[in-house]
Amino acid sequence: MIRRIIPGQEFENQIDLYFSQADIILLLISSDFIASDYCYQVEMTNALERHSRGEAMVIPVILRECAWKMLPFGRILAATVDGKPIDKFASHDEGYVQVVDAVSRAIANLEAKKPQQSAYASSPAPANPMFQATDTVFTPRSSNLSLPKRFTDLDKDRACRDGFEYVARYFEGSLAELKKRHAGLEVDFHKRDADAFTCAIYMGGSKVGQCAIWRASGRNMGMGDIVYSQDGTIGNAYNESLTIGDNDQLLGFRPLMGVFGAGSSREALLTNEGMAEHLWDIFFEPIKQRAR
Repeated sequence: MIRRIIPGQEFENQIDLYFSQADIILLLISSDFIASDYCYQVEMTNALERHSRGEAMVIPVILRECAWKMLPFGRILAATVDGKPIDKFASHDEGYVQVVDAVSRAIANLEAKKPQQSAYASSPAPANPMFQATDTVFTPRSSNLSLPKRFTDLDKDRACRDGFEYVARYFEGSLAELKKRHAGLEVDFHKRDADAFTCAIYMGGSKVGQCAIWRASGRNMGMGDIVYSQDGTIGNAYNESLTIGDNDQLLGFRPLMGVFGAGSSREALLTNEGMAEHLWDIFFEPIKQRAR
């Protein structure tokens, strides 16, 4: 919205104008949004007032995990299923597909109401002088304006390191929580060094599952960057590996075996969260099957 305001114009007035004319308003929710005086106290308040009067439809889009459900917009159905944050999806694209679907349904709902509303319309509303004065703001343009980003080896090495560290914390935290919830279950998490860890689960003293996850050095023999072995041994044998890649805009991880599920594809880039969930599912699903 800000990019469509001409230099020299007062951005608050222009933003107010957009808000007063919008049929659908997306609230992009994160801790930054909540902490912003202008976004939260001005923009959100105006949007919710129009929503309550039936003049516009507000749709919260939860970008990152934050305490939003007790806030004024917490009673409004979010764009994603159960208000799942975008950064919690294995691939951000999966989350945005749900957002597009929610907006499409909202548009269809508004279109369905138009004939009924037009029957009561007495005369066209007078032209807004502010709108006339800023008509050039709405010059048509393409949304396809992004140029490919170039990622250096340093960018990729740091992303691999950060991704592995996230997976290690994810497994350690998940194992600790698993032990709390199930009496008689024991877990073992061992970080061999900064680039490798092993873990195991025991029921009644018997090992029911184990794995090893490590960072491969130099992508030996096409092994990938982050490697998973079901037998708990760090070496050349593995069951899954993930390779750092990009989509011209973001870095992410591509699994060798692919991710199966709604909206997933073999070429999907996984976030750190998505990679950790993918590897945990491979590790934990056989254990769940044994426990049944």
